Amino acid sequence: MTNDRPIRRRWIAALAVVATLTALAPPATAARAATPGEAPAAISARVRAAAAHGDTTFWIMLRATPDLSAARRATGRAKAGAAYRAATAATARHQAGLRALLTRHGARFTTYWISDTIRVTGGAALLRAVAARPEVKAVLPDDPVRLPALTKGSAHATVQGTEWNIDRIGAPRVWNDSHDHGEGIVVANVDTGVQYDHPALAAAYRGRRADGTYDHDYSWYDPAHICPGQTPCDNVGHGTHTMGTMVGRDGDTAIGVAPGATWIAAKGCESSSCSVASLLAAGQWIVAPTDRAGNNPRPDLAPDVVNNSWGGASGFDPWYSDVVRAWTAAGIFPAFSAGNSGPGCGTANTPGSYTDTYASGALDAGDAIASFSSRGTGQDGLVKPNIAAPGVDVRSSVPGGYAVYSGTSMASPHTAATVALLWSAAPALRRDIAATREVLDTAAIDTDDRSCGGLPGDNNVFGQGRLDAAAAVTLALSPSGSLTGTVTAGGAPLGGATVQVSGPAARSATTGADGGYRFARLVAGAYHVRITAFGYDPSEADLRVENDAAGRLDAALTTSASAVLTGTVTAAGTPVPGATVALAGTPVSVTTGADGHYRIAAPLGTYRLTVRPIGGCTAPATRALTLTGDATLEVPLDATTDAYGHTCGPATEPYRAGDTRLDLTGDDVTAQVTFPFPFPLYGVEHTSAFVSTNGVIAFDGPAPAFANTALPSAADPNDALYPFWDDLYVDGDATVWTAADADTFVVEWRNVRFFGDPQQRLSISAILHRTGEVTYRYANLQGAWATGTYATIGLENPGGTDALAYAVDTPGVVTDGGGVTFHPPAGRVPTSFRVTTRTVPGQTVSVVGNLPELGGWDPARGVPLAAGGYPVWSGGAGLPAGTPVEYKYVIRDPDGAVTWEPGENRAMLIPASGRYETHDTFRGQ
Repeated sequence: MTNDRPIRRRWIAALAVVATLTALAPPATAARAATPGEAPAAISARVRAAAAHGDTTFWIMLRATPDLSAARRATGRAKAGAAYRAATAATARHQAGLRALLTRHGARFTTYWISDTIRVTGGAALLRAVAARPEVKAVLPDDPVRLPALTKGSAHATVQGTEWNIDRIGAPRVWNDSHDHGEGIVVANVDTGVQYDHPALAAAYRGRRADGTYDHDYSWYDPAHICPGQTPCDNVGHGTHTMGTMVGRDGDTAIGVAPGATWIAAKGCESSSCSVASLLAAGQWIVAPTDRAGNNPRPDLAPDVVNNSWGGASGFDPWYSDVVRAWTAAGIFPAFSAGNSGPGCGTANTPGSYTDTYASGALDAGDAIASFSSRGTGQDGLVKPNIAAPGVDVRSSVPGGYAVYSGTSMASPHTAATVALLWSAAPALRRDIAATREVLDTAAIDTDDRSCGGLPGDNNVFGQGRLDAAAAVTLALSPSGSLTGTVTAGGAPLGGATVQVSGPAARSATTGADGGYRFARLVAGAYHVRITAFGYDPSEADLRVENDAAGRLDAALTTSASAVLTGTVTAAGTPVPGATVALAGTPVSVTTGADGHYRIAAPLGTYRLTVRPIGGCTAPATRALTLTGDATLEVPLDATTDAYGHTCGPATEPYRAGDTRLDLTGDDVTAQVTFPFPFPLYGVEHTSAFVSTNGVIAFDGPAPAFANTALPSAADPNDALYPFWDDLYVDGDATVWTAADADTFVVEWRNVRFFGDPQQRLSISAILHRTGEVTYRYANLQGAWATGTYATIGLENPGGTDALAYAVDTPGVVTDGGGVTFHPPAGRVPTSFRVTTRTVPGQTVSVVGNLPELGGWDPARGVPLAAGGYPVWSGGAGLPAGTPVEYKYVIRDPDGAVTWEPGENRAMLIPASGRYETHDTFRGQ
């Protein structure tokens, strides 16, 4: 799914809490009290507000995490049983106190063992009691996950009785050369369900008996009881389509990658919306399938592979990571779609962005990446997607027939079913997820696209490359062995070192904190090994990997010769504090001090020094350098300007408080204010504005939008100042004030809170000067969001075509007591155009002239005029002082046709200072 930003902003309190729950929690075997200094339970403000008005449903997240090490040590089918026993026993201990409390309160609740969570319905008293429990980490709202909308595609010709996408990954070669169709492997999906008696799927369903009757226990699960009579169904069509791509056959035409595999399914999505409860219940059913009533779990009947063609918003939110952790401990391969949020970078969706998932991007029939396919990076900066598979114009089964759809939902089943082919052909790989990933990675067809970072053969667009099932099976059947080792330096383990092997296969690995690395499967043969780490001399060796043998290579690295680089970062001769100075491609990164000074120690060599200032008043810079000894490098930065000529820099005046309270409270509300002088912005003078609770001062009308965007943007609001545009809320502890004198007007948001978290607040002072200079100052910051993490700060012209953005979603850009001043360009005179003309509905009027500010005689780039005083149309621009100007008015029809004002060009001379105003009548009317 793809959540739009406004919704995500409302959920962000929950997401920020969840992000601390799983990945950082240590293994535990008993309920754990909060340690001294540990944060108390984080309670969603939305849950608290809802509970105050009666019963509401919410989720309790516990601090502890089940220890699944026993499952990871187990082998074969025993892995799932070990994972189930460890998780259920641990969560029973962790949740015992809470379960007793909830029972005493008579609360309705459901417990989950796969992620140590409890779903509860109750009111304010129960919420207070829950929050006081030391084992409670957070209380979150019960928000659903939405599936991506199905996008219809166009059918392609089959290739020798096989759909193009199945042929493209080489599945028919596996069937023919290895006589492998996935026999003996069980695949599952967590999706919208499956039409179990579909002609393309019925024969492969595990719930179908030899006599053609059905027993759905342990092969089908519908936790929300959507399907009538607990008989498998698919009320959306999504799950039937993804299952068809894994195992389906349409008569003589193969639509599935592994038509010899068996399938089971869990309905994790009630419709196009998937509740958290159903996704968690489906997640634990995958580890330990039950009968249709959810009883009598049988981990011995767990599937081998599970496909998940669903996901949340872009980025990393670990709410489902405990489920994936349990699957991998149980030896169940977790295939996920990467998401449909492309083509931008950093759009990999949760859970596909997790390190432990294997996520697929989408290819079209020309082997190009689909525009919608999400790009990485993923968790901890790792490459995502992992691989790219066909996902455009994929024909597969749907309830009652067949359909062609596009999406990464269509890509992931190709990867999941390729694992079925691998495990059927090479049983030694079965449930060895690390080795299976290596086979998929090694066999993938490298496809270079570094537009979102990465390497030619491992990048954030194609991942390891294009899926090649035939090459993967060939590799899995080739003689192979493993290689492990430990890298040390000075006698201590060295984490983060890169180990590269080249030979019959080219692979790389990174050492862990213990200095260890492992290649689970390498084709037997001679290899060259190169081990590198920043700050150390490389270590190289040659070795041979033998069939069915475990090789080992340890290495001790020595420190490289180094030098110290120092310098000062400046802008217009003034030190720039807080700038990030880094050596590109290395882990070296420092921040300039208050005096703009930096100091870097690095090995001798050639580098690219990058300097990235905090805030957008100066431009980043890059310098090439060769370090042969201690050196000094001064870095002056260029000022950033918009097209109009605004510049900015550190605030030049102190925080100013308001003295007149503005009647402005609540959420997403605006109030109009009047200035004691004309305030110019982009050459247009304003005598009034609309102040929003969300930190915006807009001049072209009320602007209550809470979802901030980058600048400039054609989307509303435009023609505005953005002191701190975020989802803010003026509650009973917050106020908005104004103050005015002959030359300045102040708007102050005092102690305003963030909608998503009442504990995070800040105060903002916007100081507007008659000259057009504007200062934003900040005070009383409480919480990380107050530093600008999700805020837009800047100013923008009418129409959203020009802007100067100081920051967009930049943590740390705002400091307590800090601020920024925006300076209008010198030598510009605010010029107002007023023309009387009559128009018909749909027509617009603009002024066009010989200056760039007037479009350079291009009607499409002229200054649009507004009809607020019809029949007088008016607008403005800032024009160079002392400049002769020629101009005309034009009328544009709805179809784009332009009518020029007849006669000679109008002419005027812009004065050296002050303001200029025209009063014209459109000629020829």
